[in-house]
Order: sequence, then structure tokens, then C-alpha cells
Amino acid sequence: MFKKQLVVGLFVACVSGASFAESDSAFTVADIRIEGLQRVSLGAALLQIPLRVGDEVDAAEISDSIKRLYRSGNFEDIKVYRDGNGLVFKVLERPTVSNIEFSGNDDIKTEQLEESLRSSGIKVGEPLDKTNLRNIEKSLEDFYYSVGKYSARVSSIVTPLPRNRVDLKFTFQEGLSAEIEQINIIGNEKFSSGELIKRMSLSDSAPWWNVLADQKYQKQKLAGDLEIINSFYYDRGYIRFNIDSTQVALTPDKKGIYITINVDEGEVYNIEKVELSGNLLDKSEELKGLVSIQPGDTYSGSAVTQTEDLIAKFLGRYGYAYPQVNVFPVINDEDKTVVLNINIDPGSRVYVRRINISGNTITKDEVIRREMRQMEGTWLSSRLVEQSRARLSRLGYFETVDVETVKLPGTDDQVDVNFVVKEQPSGSFNAGVGYGTESGLSLSAGVQQDNFLGSGNRAGINVSTNKYSKNFDINFTNPYFTKDGVSFGGRFYYTDFEASKADIVDYNNETIGLRGTLGFPVNEDNRLSISLGLEQNKISQLNAYAQIQQFWDIYSPHRNDDGSLTFQSLDTTLGWSRNTLNNGTMPTAGSSQRFDTKITIPGSDVQYFKMSFDTRHFFPITSNHDWAFSVRGKVGYGNGYGELEGNEQILPFFENFYGGGYSSLRGFRSNTVGPRALYLVDNSGSAYVTASNDSVGGNAIAVGSAEIIFPTPFLDEAYIRQVRTTAFIDFGTVWDTEFDYDRFSQMQCISYCDRLGDYSSPDRIRASVGVSIQWFSPMGPLVFSFAKPIKKYDGDRSESFSFNIGQTF
Repeated sequence: MFKKQLVVGLFVACVSGASFAESDSAFTVADIRIEGLQRVSLGAALLQIPLRVGDEVDAAEISDSIKRLYRSGNFEDIKVYRDGNGLVFKVLERPTVSNIEFSGNDDIKTEQLEESLRSSGIKVGEPLDKTNLRNIEKSLEDFYYSVGKYSARVSSIVTPLPRNRVDLKFTFQEGLSAEIEQINIIGNEKFSSGELIKRMSLSDSAPWWNVLADQKYQKQKLAGDLEIINSFYYDRGYIRFNIDSTQVALTPDKKGIYITINVDEGEVYNIEKVELSGNLLDKSEELKGLVSIQPGDTYSGSAVTQTEDLIAKFLGRYGYAYPQVNVFPVINDEDKTVVLNINIDPGSRVYVRRINISGNTITKDEVIRREMRQMEGTWLSSRLVEQSRARLSRLGYFETVDVETVKLPGTDDQVDVNFVVKEQPSGSFNAGVGYGTESGLSLSAGVQQDNFLGSGNRAGINVSTNKYSKNFDINFTNPYFTKDGVSFGGRFYYTDFEASKADIVDYNNETIGLRGTLGFPVNEDNRLSISLGLEQNKISQLNAYAQIQQFWDIYSPHRNDDGSLTFQSLDTTLGWSRNTLNNGTMPTAGSSQRFDTKITIPGSDVQYFKMSFDTRHFFPITSNHDWAFSVRGKVGYGNGYGELEGNEQILPFFENFYGGGYSSLRGFRSNTVGPRALYLVDNSGSAYVTASNDSVGGNAIAVGSAEIIFPTPFLDEAYIRQVRTTAFIDFGTVWDTEFDYDRFSQMQCISYCDRLGDYSSPDRIRASVGVSIQWFSPMGPLVFSFAKPIKKYDGDRSESFSFNIGQTF
């Protein structure tokens, strides 16, 4: 047996469990052993010890060895003994974490907790430092305190397992958030406490009807509210305003909180003058024009910030990407005035070395680069960069478009501009499902690709069918037919339309057409287009109702042997469009307009013109655009021109406008809004009129909608850019300017008389309200609408629910 002696008696206070007894002041080491190793290899442990056999050691050197072993993070306890001239290190390894569990954590996600533990060095498979556990418990409890849960408790349970392993479990007792009992503001004389508190996000009261109101305390919200109060006073000239102190008092039961805010309002200060200084780049007049603050105005902190931003953006247009614009107020407390010194340092003009594009796996680089207005090798313009980003967003190919400028290391005048896009499905399986109170189920289908093979070209072969129409359409459009942005497109189409099944007066229309279109860019937002089309319409099974008697009188002599009528026409269409929307699929800001005029060439079988104007406007309500307001409208008018065989031409009835359905008046069955078919009955020499439920459309239309866009409830944040929820009111009317109401009103009506009205008047307005959910799915936009008519006329047919794929509006 060896007679073991303790070596050193130092470091007992700082090193847990280490035992030393000094027998000799120094000795030569003949042997070094380490006992207690399980997971750590002997070689790894010996590398941490600076001593070697043959070294002369004393107490200080042994103490240093103990420190180094602890520093490795592998050991929980270390003791050193002397065995003759040998050293024996007895170690207790830290246990390895076998599993981590959480219980009772409702307010903090498990993923967040795991990430927090990893940052603290605690994870499965690694040694456990028990000294960290209490710090982690305290930091978690501090988090709960910051959101008002002062009774929250967090505890850790360590369960030993064989082979020096442990299970680690964190249990949470979150408790209830303390509610704000009262907010007191002291020292305010110019503005009432109620006026200040209503601007705060925290509240000590809520109206009975506001079930979503929250009176819970949060430390971060209070800090934000104090900034709001500061800004409120600064924007009204109280430049010396100060919040002297803030007290948050907790009730003994930890369920209630009293907040007291002590303020010193000061006096109102006015602007004496505004001075510009620094390097004005010989643009002093333009810069002065950006300053809206004038002598005599009340000082406003937000106006000062806005001025700084405007000047910085202005300089950014000329390549000065990182200007320093600082406003230094010189305050005169005697006469309560402020002199604003605006110092401008534009810095170096910055040039773009390279434009980098990432995130596009389908869309070709050239498709993205041709939308760029910022060029490589030129000075950086914030306006052109933003213009480039906006153009990419409007394409409809990308869910998000982000851009950042990155300084090049070692230079102060060069940057790279990085565009990061996130692609979204640009093709669609155009299908529709609708269910109406009377129409039942209807289906349609088709295929379209707006970014064909990533080329930016639009192409499609659509074959669709529903209960009233069979369609075949093949189309192709190249938006950059020339490098200057002139577009070219072509379309061939065939339609077999059974009007009676579409809730329209009974007739069949078989249409074959061919059309070519050229588009010309005017500027960044405006385009002109011209198209030429050749079309043939074959009308059969026509039930001649009263409103088309004039049309029938013109063309009935030209009927085919089977009683059908065939019309061939050559037409030209002129169009203008404008688009400033911030996104091509789900905009929240900007507007778009389109005006089209179609006219058949003189000599065509039918001579007519049609005009329509569509407009959409989006107004963001919140800064992050989660809430927005939108309005849209459409007006249209058409009529015939010239004469045929002494008869004045009118708009062909198969070109009429119709209202109703998801694209115009939700809540009303498609095509059912507008004039009804009237039939004349000759009985014993007397003329009678019979009304019907059959729609005939009109040559004029006006429809509109107002919508509130709001976040979809209970939706995960990851899908917020793919789903849109709106509450809407739709309104509109369809009428026939050629309808002779005086003639029919003098006749005796014998059937459906409540349907007969003055169809020549636009006063017969319908309206509906409802909600709509739009999901930009992998197979195209899906639109669900629930609507209820709030103003309708006898004979109108409602459709409470509609569901469409591949159509947006």
C-alpha cells in the first residue's frame, strides 16, 4: 500500500472539493496519474496539465494545474494527492446531457428555449455546467416579469442516469399577467391625462364592447409609450419637455399594477430661422425647397426628422448613398425660439461596381436585369434602385423583392447592389367552383403560365368548360419583343357559348377569333397598346325578344339556311395603361388604370365601338401595410355607328355588358344584374308585354367596390404574404341607353310585371357586403367569397358563396 499524503491546502475557497495538504515545499515528480476518467480520454486530460515527470513542483504549480483542468469545462470536481513522489489527480467529470424537456411553457416556444440554452452552452451530448442553471432560471423569470407575469417561476430538475448522464427538465409556472389598474400622469397642464393615455398602447381601461382590449402590462410597451408621449409634445413645440420619472408599483397579490409618469411640459417654442450649412453641392436652391419648416412655425420634431430624410433621399438620387444630415437646434429660452442649423455632409459619391441577383431558381437573370433602372458602373441612385425594385414586384413572379447596398471593403466610393427575390408560382391551373342559391355547382378549368420557362414570356393553352361555355384559347406574349420594351402578342380563340345556361336570354354564340397586339412603353408607369383582330360570330337559336327587335330587323334577311346568323368583323383596339402598384399580385399601395377602345373597321358585318375604363387604388393604413384600404371601379359604354340598308346600327346584343359574380358584384349570380328580356304579345290586335327573369345585359355599365384589407386571423406569420383577407362592399348597375321605357310602360303587362322597369336609367343600383379570402397557392390564386346583397330588385338572383382558382381582381 501507498501512504497517500495531501499535497497542497490552497484554493479550497475557489475550487470546490479540491483538497491539499502540504508535506514538502517542493519535490521532483516521478509519476502522474489521473483517476475517475470516463468520457474524457487520458491523453486529453494530460494535455491540460502543464506538469511532466521529472519536473520539480511546488504548491503554486499544482494549483495552476487544477485551474487548467477546470478551465477545460469537463470536470465538476478535482482533488490532487501526493503518493510518494507521484501525483494523483482524482476527478469527477461533469455529467453529459442525455435529454432536455420543457413543461408548462405556453408563452415561450420550445424552439426559442432550445436556442437560448444552446447559446448558454447547454445542449444534448455536451457536459452540463450546473452553475449555469440558476442564471438561466433567473433570465427566464426576468423575461416573464417584463411581460407582467410577476408570479412566474422557473425551476430545473437534474435526474442522474447510468454512465454519468443526466436528464434535464425545465418546469414553468407562468401564472397570470398582472393587469394595469391605473395610469397616472402628473405634471401635465396643457394636455389632459386622457388625451395622453389614449395615445399609449398600454391601457388601464377598455370599453365593454372591445373584447380584444388588453390591459396587461409589458415593460417594452411602456418604454415605447414614453417615446410616444415625448414625440407628442415635441411635435407641438414643447422642445424642453421631459419625463422626470416613471414608477411602476405592484399590488401585494402581484395581480395589479399602478403606473405613475411624472412630466415637465415646459413652454411652446417657435422657429426663428432655418440655416443650411456644409457641402451643398451647388444645389442650395433645391435643398432649400425641400425644407418645409418656415420662420414662425411651431417647432415640430417629426417635421425635423422628415426634413433630414428628404434631404438624404435627395442626395441619394445623385450617388451620395451615405450622407450625414444633422439638424442642430439652437434654443433661446428667453424668447422661446429655436434656430435650426441643418448641416449637410454628402460624403463621397458612390458608384455601383456590380448588381447581384439571388433567389431566382426559375426566372432567368436576363428577365430580372432588363427591369433594372440602376446600371452597373454608374453612380448609385436611390430613386433608380427603388424603381428597379418596384418593377420587379409588379411582374407578379416574386413573393418578395428585397434590396440592399453593400460597401466594398477598402473603398469608400464603391458598392454592390444585392437584389434578393423569393419566387412564387407564376403559372396557374385556372379552375373555378361556384355555388349559388339557385345555380348549384359550376366548374371550369384551364392552364396559363405568366413566366414561361423563366423567360418572362406569357404563354398558355387553355381548354375550359362549364355549364354554359366551351373554350379553347392559345396565346403568347413577349413583353420585350424589342430591347426597348415593345411587346408583341398573339391569340387564337374559339368559344361555344350557350347563353340560356348563363342566366342570359336564350341564344348560342360560336366565336372564332385571331388577334395580334403591340405594346409601347411611354415611361416607367404608362404604356400604350394597339391590336388588330379578326372575329367571326355565328348566332343560332335566337329567341327574338323586344330589346333586339331593331337588331333583328337589320340582319334577319341575311339568315343562313339553318336559321343562324353569321357576322365577320375586323376590329382595332387602342389601349392605355398605368401602373404604380407596389406588388403585382397582392398590392397594398399605389394604383393602376386601364382604358380600352374597341371599334370595328367600316365595312365589317357589324359596326360598333366599345369603351371601358378600369381603376384600382390602394392606400396603406398601417406602416407595415398589414391594414390597407382599396377602391376599384369600372365604367363602360358601347353602341353602333353608321347605317345598314337604311337602319341605324346598334351594339350587337352579344357584346353587351353584364353584371354579377365574383369579378363585379359579389353576392349576385353571374350575369344576372341588369335589364331583363321583354316579349311582345299580339292578342286580337292589342299589344301586350311580358317580362321575364332572363338577363339581356346593356350597353353601359358602372361597378365599384371598397375594401378593407386586414391580417388573416390565426394565420401563421410564414404565410402572411400569401394570404389576403378583405371585408368589402360592392355596388353597381347595368343599363341600356337605347331602351324606350315610355313605349313599354304604356302597354299592358301580363306576366312578371315586377321585373319591368326603366332599363334606360342607371339608377337601378345593386349593392352587397361580404368577406373574401385570397390565397396565392402553388396552382394559382384561390379566391373564396362570402357575400350578401343589401340592395336588390325583383328577379335578382343571389349567390352567397363563390370559390375560384386562377382569377384575381
